Amino acid sequence: MASILDPAIPVKITKMKSRVCWQHPAIRDRKIDQTRLALDTGHSDEREFSFLVIGDSGSGPHTDYNPQRKVAEAMLPHLPDCRFLLHTGDVVYQVGSSEQYPQNFIQPYREWLVGGSRPETIAYDQMVFQFPFLAVPGNHDYYNLPWAYGLFTQVMRPLRRLLGTHLNPNIGWHGSYEGDAYARAFLDYLKAIPPEQLSAHLDAHYTGQTETGRCLQYRAGEFTRLPNRYYSFHYGGIDFFALDSSTFNTPSPLPQGPSGSDYRRLLHSQRDAVEVEKQAVVEEATQLKEQEPHAQERLDDLQAKIEQLDEVLLDIEKQLTASPMMSIDAEQLLWLKDCLVSSWRNPEVRGRVLFFHHPPYVTEVTKWHQGQTLAVRQHLRWVLDEATKELARSSEDRPLVDLVLCGHAHCFEYLRTLDTGHADSHINWLVCGGSGLSLRRQRPDGPELSETFLGSDRETSEERLVAKSQLYVGLSGHKSERRRPYSFLRIDVKAGSPPRFEVKLHVSERHHQTWEDYALDPLML
Repeated sequence: MASILDPAIPVKITKMKSRVCWQHPAIRDRKIDQTRLALDTGHSDEREFSFLVIGDSGSGPHTDYNPQRKVAEAMLPHLPDCRFLLHTGDVVYQVGSSEQYPQNFIQPYREWLVGGSRPETIAYDQMVFQFPFLAVPGNHDYYNLPWAYGLFTQVMRPLRRLLGTHLNPNIGWHGSYEGDAYARAFLDYLKAIPPEQLSAHLDAHYTGQTETGRCLQYRAGEFTRLPNRYYSFHYGGIDFFALDSSTFNTPSPLPQGPSGSDYRRLLHSQRDAVEVEKQAVVEEATQLKEQEPHAQERLDDLQAKIEQLDEVLLDIEKQLTASPMMSIDAEQLLWLKDCLVSSWRNPEVRGRVLFFHHPPYVTEVTKWHQGQTLAVRQHLRWVLDEATKELARSSEDRPLVDLVLCGHAHCFEYLRTLDTGHADSHINWLVCGGSGLSLRRQRPDGPELSETFLGSDRETSEERLVAKSQLYVGLSGHKSERRRPYSFLRIDVKAGSPPRFEVKLHVSERHHQTWEDYALDPLML
């Protein structure tokens, strides 16, 4: 994505802290914990409850169909007996722009919003949810767009047909401004509150009481802001931890010496091959005739392919430019470690669920080999390993986390880790990233994930199986026979400790320009 910019991690962190007035004196004086959320639906003490999960949804309508809206409609019958919805990130594509929220978010989820019967009147930065909608930012929610490129794209849009180019990038005039649109849409944007009104605002809305201090109170239909880009909440005896993985996904620097040089050459070769493939896709789109059968869906596929290849190029560039001085969001990782330790020491907590954007384990064709995937895996492992040490637990004990929910990969996938040699062993991982944007295939290598580990001498290495995909639902078939199974999850939490989770995948599948809705048999985790 040479035309799309991913801000540096320190920029993301600094900007987001500024927007929520992180540790402002008025916040410190009131002993407010800006990483906690109080969610009271009137049923928060019930040991059995249900919730919904979606991710990678915010694409907006295609010319003749709208998968995001189709999934949103399929969820409506579940709202009366589900308590909240978790969104695993990439709320608005392609660049998290405020100008795309009306069409790519407010319109498809209008039943979730106060005033949703007239969605055109709802401002993206003043949304109030009737049904709890709890999000985390994805990488696209942070992207920037150079002003010159945005101007060029919009000026060229009416000329594309005349020039024989039917591709239209899903971008507007500008990007997210380092996540500003996401922050204004979902977070308690304290920076916008006049200084003389800040104290009254804090006293009105930070009324939740926790063992770590006061916290923001989420009130469906009245005030539905989130306290921070990462946060936790307690519901039905379970601690939920929402993370911002876009600030700990930078790949490690390439190793020094011959092995590093060889890998650098491989990356350059891969980049050249992707550029050639991308050009071939552009040429096919140019030659596509509108009167051909299924021409519009094919054009959608080609546009999605370009976006997929751009994402691969961006990851390669991140690996090639990774510096030994790379920044990492240590504050968030230490926060998670301390929270997990406290959670395990609290006898009232019977389970723990993490949700964030980038999956540490995945077999989707574009994500399994990415440097960002391995980076998130390594950092999460460090957190779990350190918490395990502090709790003096054994590797044979129950995992620290009962369930992990992610997005980023455009599919549904259920994986289970094996013995990884770390505290992320034997955990259930659900990837829910097929709720609206173009779907992708499973990698040709199949469902088993192996990893290379260095020996104790730091010179030898061995390949070891670390995870197995149990179920993959994504793009299948070719051209007019393509099947596009867009999806959401309903998770029913059972009573008991540790908790059991009944996971049901609901699918809205598009095939031969028609839709079919169905649900797969439940998974018991």
